[in-house]
Amino acid sequence: MHPMLNTAIKAARRAATVINRASFDIDRITVSEKQHNDFVTDIDQAAEQAIVETLLKAYPGHAILAEESGASSNLNDESEFVWIIDPIDGTTNFMHGYPNFCISIALQQRGVTTNALVYDPVRNDLFTATKGAGAYLNDKRIRVRNHDRLGKALLSSGHGADPRALAEYLRMYEVVASRCHGVRSSGSAALELANVAAGRIDGFYEKGLKVWDIAAGALLVTEAGGIVGEFSGESDYLHKGDVIAAGPKVFGAMIPLLSPFA
Repeated sequence: MHPMLNTAIKAARRAATVINRASFDIDRITVSEKQHNDFVTDIDQAAEQAIVETLLKAYPGHAILAEESGASSNLNDESEFVWIIDPIDGTTNFMHGYPNFCISIALQQRGVTTNALVYDPVRNDLFTATKGAGAYLNDKRIRVRNHDRLGKALLSSGHGADPRALAEYLRMYEVVASRCHGVRSSGSAALELANVAAGRIDGFYEKGLKVWDIAAGALLVTEAGGIVGEFSGESDYLHKGDVIAAGPKVFGAMIPLLSPFA
């Protein structure tokens, strides 16, 4: 395993200790609203601090882009190594005691995602990938499922905090759900991307995501033999934030359904 990925695993497990300890007393968590229906807890912040401290202790010259604390002062176009961190993807689930959330950490080198992990502290599921070396769940190689037609596929999706996003999500749902086996909405994009990589679901789509929601999960999917792209099929999903991820045949079938929403 890549040594930088080993460090990320150490950071994720340290953050998971913070999260799991807090989960025993959810009512004592301090919650703030960043914007309508978009929340942050003191546990998000504590978990992120644990991750950042662990990474920078090992690699003090690396830059950081994290959901809660933002960009480190040394993050610029010349930064060779950048860690992209979401300490709790699925904060709303976490603060309600709903056990579907994860820690997401990705490492970019010169703008290319080279290492990634998604860690589900509830199930103790550790998804990892290194570019060119495959994707793994708890050290076992994983592959996407690639149904020969969309009608056999179970998909996942979600929507952001903006009420306008909900309206568009419902229009997309009407188009997609009538053509596939089913659509689920779990509230954690990073975890659902990991589930695509593991073949637990057959595809994922969502609009308006942030880079820390996508970066780690996207590498998992591509290293598991899947495709990740924008609704148009193009590859600039990390910056645009609109994502389709699936096996090749299902991905191809989803593009014409979702491209009108691009």
